[in-house]
Amino acid sequence: MNWTAIAAIYRFEMSRTFRTILQSVVSPVVSTSLYFVVFGTAIGSRIDQVEGVSYGAFIVPGLIMLSVITQSISNAAFGIYFPKFIGTIYEHLSAPISFFEIVLGYVGAAATKALFIGVVILITANFFVDLNIAHPLAMVAFLVMTCLSFALFGFIIGIWAKNFEQLQLVPLLIVTPLIFLGGSFYSVSMLPPVWQTITHFNPVLYLISGFRWAFFDMADVPIGISLLAIALFTGLCLGVIWLIFRTGWRIRS
Repeated sequence: MNWTAIAAIYRFEMSRTFRTILQSVVSPVVSTSLYFVVFGTAIGSRIDQVEGVSYGAFIVPGLIMLSVITQSISNAAFGIYFPKFIGTIYEHLSAPISFFEIVLGYVGAAATKALFIGVVILITANFFVDLNIAHPLAMVAFLVMTCLSFALFGFIIGIWAKNFEQLQLVPLLIVTPLIFLGGSFYSVSMLPPVWQTITHFNPVLYLISGFRWAFFDMADVPIGISLLAIALFTGLCLGVIWLIFRTGWRIRS
């Protein structure tokens, strides 16, 4: 394992965060604070509790997942797209490092950034609502797994994208709607039976449900299914990345 190469890629990617601190850190925190103000005040005044949890606290796991997932995808996608765009990706491919080490550097940095954002938002949430985390270790585990799995997904998007428009296409048109429709701001039990069935086909539901269980010991789906879903998603992303480097698809043309 070439730890020097991994560390070099990791440090370079992390340095971009401090050069774009407003976009990387301040913007997600401000956006989340606005969600608390809008949803907590406008909707929270009409919905007192959801399954015994105050509405303001209930939406915290969903808001954290919203930011963590989008940031993981964005950071990883941009991180690998720019080397491909300016041609420095060939330096990585010709260097004595494996594809696993390249992925570890980029995905590790993207996941770290998203994890940092998630922790900052969790701290910010405490200024708006009172939070008591039922399973702290499980919460951290779910947060780390989500960061890693969606950073891998973002890495795939960065390889697939041929331009900046495609780079934003999947996160904006597919991932963000799935997050909003995955129980971020409501419990699936509040929906009519037909929509409950439809919502269970949304893979993001299982991530948000598992993360919310770590906070309040309540979930829309069994915790075991949530763990299985994130494991399958991570394995699928790893398989696709292995195939990309195996075939050189869109990185050696």
